Amino acid sequence: MNLDAMPLARQVDFVFRQLEEELTNAVGGTVHIHIRNNAVGKFGLRHNPIETSNGKLEQDGEGGMTPTQVQAFRKLAIDALKLRRNWTHGEIMYDFAVRQHAGTWSASICYESNYNTANWSYRYQQPKPQMLREKNGEHTGFDF
Repeated sequence: MNLDAMPLARQVDFVFRQLEEELTNAVGGTVHIHIRNNAVGKFGLRHNPIETSNGKLEQDGEGGMTPTQVQAFRKLAIDALKLRRNWTHGEIMYDFAVRQHAGTWSASICYESNYNTANWSYRYQQPKPQMLREKNGEHTGFDF
């Protein structure tokens, strides 16, 4: 599948569909999507730490996102792209948390733009500084 040819909203939809199984039953974490030239470069899910008590894992199996909540999260992520303004390189982070025993969830979205200025160096070449003797009109004796 060529992600470069798809609009960013369809790419985000694709990302959330790929992460759907991982998001289901997750109690919290961050979905991160790296974008370059308006195309998804990489994506993933950072889970909140697993809690332990007295050296034992807490595995109650309750309180994670339901499939319906995952679908609502995907829709929110796509709709939130309308708030993104004038950048094509960066990262989108969707932090989410499920309120256990309340049946609700919340999310926050952070857009971070970033550009690599190393690619710009050939476009904006500064004139070479003249040597002090050349500025004063003196000939250095070196002909290059």
